[in-house]
Amino acid sequence: MTGGPAGPAAPGTGDRARPRAVLPALCATQITGWGTVYYAFPVLAPDISSETGWSPAAATAAFSLALVVCGIAGVAVGRVLDGRGPRAVMTGGSVLGTLALLAVAAAPGLPWFFAAWALAGVAMAATFYPPAFAAVTRWWGEDRIRALTVVTLAGGLASTVFAPLTAHLAEHLSWRATYVVLAGILAAVTVPAHALALNAPWPAAPRAPARAASGAAAVSRSRPFLLLAAAFTLSSFALHAVVIGLVPLFTERGASTTAAAWALGLGGAGQTLGRLLYAPLARRTGVTSRTVTLFALGSATTAALALVPGPYAVLVLLAVAAGLVRGNLTLLQATAVADRWGATHYGRLSGVLGAPASVAAACAPFAGAALAPALGGRPGLFLVLAGACLAAALLTLGTSSTIVDDR
Repeated sequence: MTGGPAGPAAPGTGDRARPRAVLPALCATQITGWGTVYYAFPVLAPDISSETGWSPAAATAAFSLALVVCGIAGVAVGRVLDGRGPRAVMTGGSVLGTLALLAVAAAPGLPWFFAAWALAGVAMAATFYPPAFAAVTRWWGEDRIRALTVVTLAGGLASTVFAPLTAHLAEHLSWRATYVVLAGILAAVTVPAHALALNAPWPAAPRAPARAASGAAAVSRSRPFLLLAAAFTLSSFALHAVVIGLVPLFTERGASTTAAAWALGLGGAGQTLGRLLYAPLARRTGVTSRTVTLFALGSATTAALALVPGPYAVLVLLAVAAGLVRGNLTLLQATAVADRWGATHYGRLSGVLGAPASVAAACAPFAGAALAPALGGRPGLFLVLAGACLAAALLTLGTSSTIVDDR
């Protein structure tokens, strides 16, 4: 059967309604999708600029455009997911992502390069965490944190696997040939995995809880939702700029590009550890207190990267610590809607919540590259980004809300 609408499962059949292969499939596709489409770029960006003559800011602006498109397209993707399920969306997105990477590799000039990354942005919206989270949230219901953790544990390995792999490929191939190889990996893993694994009936939406009974539109205009969206937007801007700026930060401090890529990859290992810690953290803290705490820790780790000049081993440990916080924040955003307003309109509300954060993430690489020289280099930039995370923590103090239960 395809992943189209279906009636509610009979009592006790919920587990059997879940596709058995969905978690391993989503784990594989998140590693591969993030690794090839997202994490390869900061490794290849210096080669792209040096071989084409395009400025680093211009090349990064094209990548930023992909993230803008991803955020805008995510709202429409969320609505489709709520009604029809993830199979067609994620399979089509995988095909589109493959074509986009091939187009990036073939770009003869900046206009083509920008258009190719815009196409990649649509693919990101259809294949990255938000659609995977929507699938897991609907199929797993109240057990969603465990299943979300499994998916994000794997996704956290994307940089660990693909940053060093991309650096190795780039040592032997041009950046264009490297992207062709990555496109082949993306197609071979994600297209069949999404098409074959996401084939269970799509469960009916759970009944709306009392707080969300007025509908998704009313929730999205409420003060807690708007403050939460603002906080995630600031945090997303800061932490995406940190990820993209980590390799230049390390090279500014004397590390080779390969050593810097390993630091970025080990930061991904930190994300994996952070996701392991999220479930016990969620059991022991309230939703607002852990939100404030995690944003504050994001500020602290970013400031430490700015202020500690070395040696390399210490900087790697700080990169791992920053990754640990990012890992927790991924699950925090994945559960933010369901924890506060239930899962009835999860796809739509998550799309609305994530859209400004995605746009901010899109602006972050370009803004970081443009601002770093004016701020004296990446250390000065990272201090400003630490302040943005701190502001996010303060905003979330106003997001307190009675947690609902959609069972």
